Amino acid sequence: MRSLYKKEITDFFSSITGYIVVIVFLVVNGLFLWVFPGEMNILDAGYASLDTLFVIAPWVFLFLVPAVTMRAFSDEKKSGTLDLLLTRPISEMQIVLAKYFANVTVAAIALLPTFIFYGSVIMLGNPTGNIDSGGTWGSYLGLFLLAAVYVSIGLFASSLTENTIVAFVSAVLLCFFLYLGFNSVGYLSLTGKTGNFILNLGIDAHYKSMQRGVIDSRDLVYFLSVIFLFLFFTQAKLRSRNW
Repeated sequence: MRSLYKKEITDFFSSITGYIVVIVFLVVNGLFLWVFPGEMNILDAGYASLDTLFVIAPWVFLFLVPAVTMRAFSDEKKSGTLDLLLTRPISEMQIVLAKYFANVTVAAIALLPTFIFYGSVIMLGNPTGNIDSGGTWGSYLGLFLLAAVYVSIGLFASSLTENTIVAFVSAVLLCFFLYLGFNSVGYLSLTGKTGNFILNLGIDAHYKSMQRGVIDSRDLVYFLSVIFLFLFFTQAKLRSRNW
């Protein structure tokens, strides 16, 4: 499993694709934070906050993560190397986990340079350091877990087809529905406890909860459960090839 993880990371960053993903993530968020005029611009807003990053980043990840994961199994199916991989002394879940952790590592690498933004906002505060650190770190954890969920969904979509474009589109649609789809159903159709239950099935409610800086065990359980569910689906799909 460890060797497969290392191979996935090496393959990703041995091509220009890995660097493009990281650069695009940073550039898009940086433009909204510092360049494009408006209330999302930190300098125009007039207060030290990274709220814009945590609003824009989930949407950037919504497209970048499926772009990263779409080849995880689709290319292996198309080239026939997946059958060879499945014959090795490694279980389907170990294969899934190796690819999962490799792609989550890529998402984490894309997030790390944004700490420069955090440092810049700290310096811009009046007085210096006047920023809601608890909310910021909670938002970072929520954003990382959101990306981790997107990766699990992307791997599942990639396991369904040999066509990378179909895998990409399927992953984007699934991520979008899980991020905001339940919100639409909850707000438009139902009220009361049922409506709140439906809202809590979506990522957005738990992501916003973590942005307040309070790490609730219910939010952690939600993210980990969704990740496990889609990894289980991916494993089941791989196992079905041997039936």
